[in-house]
Amino acid sequence: MKKLFGLFFFIFGLTCISAQEIDSDLLKIKSRMDAINEFSAELQLDLDAAFINMPTKYASMHYTKGKDTKFSSDDFVVLPKRGLDFAFSELFEHPFITVDRGIETKNNKQVKVLNVIPTDNKSDMALATLYLDVKNERIAASEITTKKNGTYALEMEYPDLEAILPNQVQVSFAIEKLKIPLNFMGSDTDIDRKTMRQMDTKTGKITLLISNYIIN
Repeated sequence: MKKLFGLFFFIFGLTCISAQEIDSDLLKIKSRMDAINEFSAELQLDLDAAFINMPTKYASMHYTKGKDTKFSSDDFVVLPKRGLDFAFSELFEHPFITVDRGIETKNNKQVKVLNVIPTDNKSDMALATLYLDVKNERIAASEITTKKNGTYALEMEYPDLEAILPNQVQVSFAIEKLKIPLNFMGSDTDIDRKTMRQMDTKTGKITLLISNYIIN
């Protein structure tokens, strides 16, 4: 009998998850993003980390729906992939469910907080917390935990009330978790390896300024 009850609750739980509706406000935002088939933009990148002295870097990016975002730069050997997907294409690539966490105030604005949980094992994302600007139908900030590459947080600023893509993004991350190769920053970057070894948690922030969007 206990086994039958256990099986019943297991099946019931699966049914509830599969039947759960995706948050309607997030679907509106996703619909706006899905309408973008392609865009390109210019990036200005500044890194803030205690043991790294890096001058401002510049790059170009090109996004095509359904494909990996491409970056090109004369200043970088490699551009870090995590944190630069501010179109959230990876997050929305696989099926997911949402959990409403209520309303919070973030940067003097009221935002709706959602947990987004992928339901497909193919997703590299374990959990995302999204802060929705419901009024303007866009994402104000996010905290994304990946299965293999740690956690990173994004805060977005937009040029006007209509924009769906940001003109400034601040990315916070733990460097060792993201496994960013320290030689990606170019020969004009100084790394204090002694300070780096002494730090328990090697954190950093990247500030991206995005300009010259061409959107299709």
